[in-house]
Amino acid sequence: MSEQDARDEGEREGTGPAPQPPQPPPAPDLRIYVDTELERIGTQLRALADAKDRLQGLLDAVLAISGELDLSAVLRRIVTTAMDLVGARYGALGVLHESGEYLKEFITAGLNEEERAALAGIPFPHGRGVLGLLIQDPEPLRVENIPGHPSSAGFPPGHPPMRTLLGVAISVRGEIYGDLYLSERYDSRPFDREDENVVVALAGAAGIAIENARLFAQERESAERFQRLLLPSLPDLSPFEAATVYRPATQPSRLGGDWYDAMVLPDDTVGVTIGDVGGHDLDAAAAMARIHSMLRALLYDRRTPPSEVLVQLDRALQATADIPVTTVCLARIEPHETGWVLRWSTAGHLPPLLITPDLKTEYLDAEPGVPLAVSTGIARPDHTHELPAGSILLLFTDGLVEHHAHSVDEGLTALADLAATHAERPLKEFVRVLADHHPSDGQDDMALLALRIPASTRCPEPGPPGGPAV
Repeated sequence: MSEQDARDEGEREGTGPAPQPPQPPPAPDLRIYVDTELERIGTQLRALADAKDRLQGLLDAVLAISGELDLSAVLRRIVTTAMDLVGARYGALGVLHESGEYLKEFITAGLNEEERAALAGIPFPHGRGVLGLLIQDPEPLRVENIPGHPSSAGFPPGHPPMRTLLGVAISVRGEIYGDLYLSERYDSRPFDREDENVVVALAGAAGIAIENARLFAQERESAERFQRLLLPSLPDLSPFEAATVYRPATQPSRLGGDWYDAMVLPDDTVGVTIGDVGGHDLDAAAAMARIHSMLRALLYDRRTPPSEVLVQLDRALQATADIPVTTVCLARIEPHETGWVLRWSTAGHLPPLLITPDLKTEYLDAEPGVPLAVSTGIARPDHTHELPAGSILLLFTDGLVEHHAHSVDEGLTALADLAATHAERPLKEFVRVLADHHPSDGQDDMALLALRIPASTRCPEPGPPGGPAV
């Protein structure tokens, strides 16, 4: 049977013609065909690689934003991260006013020093013109020619020229928090749909990061307020001048066990104390409150040296409460023939720092004793040191000097240098400077109590009624 007869027979039986193998292109076109296919495959691979890089970049950006806890740092990181993702020269984030009608804050990035100087004194935009479109309608916005847009209100004098815009709203718990604006890609092309998609995805993560930062701020504020409620307000210590500072740790949920106290005792001496309960939680804060209140009562009631007060405190605590290891420095400032003398005892606490009127510093190093809740069978020594008139006595907790990257001795040296530099400031300003510029890493809470030693050993007599004000 011939090939034609076979084809005819197959068609009559309904099987159709036999399948034919694909025919390669003619020999002269084969190289062109292969090159075209390779180019197509290469384009697809490059597109996949670009998509992977952008996806990885988005993931890295989300992780970077989520790693911040300070709200101002979060907002700035959102702007700079969005700029990096789409290659934008400029970026800004406008935070909406509670009314939702205008911007109350405007965080910018990308401006150089000259551009910032040119805009100095000019109010930040509040959401007029093209920027206001997102306030009116929180849908993603792409503009290829800002000056030519019907809603454009123009730029203020000194503003760098901007032509393109990508705007995306940021929501927090279903409410519009603010608007993210990007302008001028480095390649001078308009923002495209892919840019919009990646920034919309980033905005979703940004909303979560903003909420986390706000919750952290609320938690820290509550913890700090609770801690401050446990700390006393110092009474009038005349003729001494006193100033205190308490700062919480930088980490969330880190209630501290630091405290300070000072009071005029019945024998006309001044009692001062500072302490630190081990741990950073509610239990530590509760233990601090118990120890502090018990120590206050013992110090006021007993006319004994500080060491005996600490011994009685340690015995009472170990008999009545399960407390963590606690360090304390307890002191009495007593009148002396030539002025004032410090009598103190410590339970494992850092030594007081004395800054003399000629700005010399000295740590009152002495046998520190063991912390509370370690052993009641070990003797606690007392120490004495004269306090020159006009000098400053500083008691502090280890959160002021401890840093994971260097030794405590280095922190103590840095604190002494800092104290000598600022000792001539008013006392309240002095302790604030120490707390603001502390040499520690900020991972622990800190307490400071400073007293300026007077020249007189007597309290000033009150003036006559109606006398001149001083």
